[in-house]
Amino acid sequence: MVWSMALRRADGRTSGGSRLLRVSSWRLTACLVLTAVAVAGCASLPFHRAMTEEQSEMARIPGYPQNVRFWGDDLPEDIVEIIRERYDQVAKRLEANGDNAPDLDPPAANMLALSGGADDGAYGAGLLVGWSEAGDRPQFELVSGVSTGALIAPFAFLGSDYDAELERVYTTLSSDQIFLTSVFDALSGIISGASLADTRPLRNQIERQLTQDVLDAIGEEHRRGRRLLVGTTNLEAQRPVIWNIGAIAASGRPDRLRLFHDVILASASIPGVFPPVVIRVDSQGDRFSEIHVDGGVTRQVFLYPTQLNRGIMQEAGAFRETRRLWVIRNTRVLPQYQKLEPNFFSLSGRSVSSLIKSQGTGDIFRLYVLARRDGLDFNLAFVPDEFDAASQELFDPVYMRALFDLGYQRARNGYPWKKRPPGIPDGSEPQPASLN
Repeated sequence: MVWSMALRRADGRTSGGSRLLRVSSWRLTACLVLTAVAVAGCASLPFHRAMTEEQSEMARIPGYPQNVRFWGDDLPEDIVEIIRERYDQVAKRLEANGDNAPDLDPPAANMLALSGGADDGAYGAGLLVGWSEAGDRPQFELVSGVSTGALIAPFAFLGSDYDAELERVYTTLSSDQIFLTSVFDALSGIISGASLADTRPLRNQIERQLTQDVLDAIGEEHRRGRRLLVGTTNLEAQRPVIWNIGAIAASGRPDRLRLFHDVILASASIPGVFPPVVIRVDSQGDRFSEIHVDGGVTRQVFLYPTQLNRGIMQEAGAFRETRRLWVIRNTRVLPQYQKLEPNFFSLSGRSVSSLIKSQGTGDIFRLYVLARRDGLDFNLAFVPDEFDAASQELFDPVYMRALFDLGYQRARNGYPWKKRPPGIPDGSEPQPASLN
């Protein structure tokens, strides 16, 4: 999403925050972005020690349990133990709350999947805050997030007490509070670096918002059986990685806050535009590193690997529960007509944005198929076509305020969730189902 937005409406800034000359600035930025793509193989990444594919399969985060992460396109070997731990924790919570009597309805497992979308994440943020105001926003047993969805996910996971912070982030921040760039920085990045922009402001925002107290609260909820997952992309492996943030929080490791920040930043780091995040790992008794970038490179939105099926859940001792899936796609989903000039920049930018939109639609269909297979009640939200405001920069607070308010009002008045992806005809829908 940010690639296409950069090509359409990038607005350069110097490290001091003053505007660069506006004459053809978007054309220059577009040229730099595309050039970076072309020469990415020549750019060097400092402090990275690569490993073989075999070593990558065995890589672990030093000092952390194995369950803090796993491939997003496969299941870890100990998946049964991982699921069993979660259900044991949920059972203890239900028993403590008196909610496990045999004559009561099965507990509801509400799951929330938050997509990428850059500053369009303001829509999902507004939706969540308006949902709180409506009074029927559930507590989510599982929250997953990618890119801008990863920035929203911790607040969505912890509940409405964090709505004010969610609103502040998505209605007041501007481009220079997310990244720094200038013509010199961009050219330097192409020649000798790994990116066009500097995301130190974004890291500062992450550190300011996602504090030790926030991480400790996530760890406490993890011990109650709830799960917070964030997606990144291991660029060398070309594979999605799912990070179990609650397991990181509950590990007790002294460096867990730094790892938390690294994962969130990596999930939002568009390769070539923003610097990647290098994560240190151990493999076969030696030290290496991995290059992690935006989770949207491999998945615009996710829930859990498709290999996880009812048979595995039952083997792990999963009990009867009603499961509902809520998917928030932080952008428009339907095609939008746009007049084009037949030139390189116009055609390239439109092609990239179309590719990302198609990928996101495919990921929504993947979740819909998974919901039908596993008996999840499917619910989808996305930015409506009638919203036609234009952003003046990559992160425009005026634009984000308007988008936040739209999501807020629609949710506050009872959000019209879609029961199927666009293009699926009316028919039988998956009903909330028990696992047994």
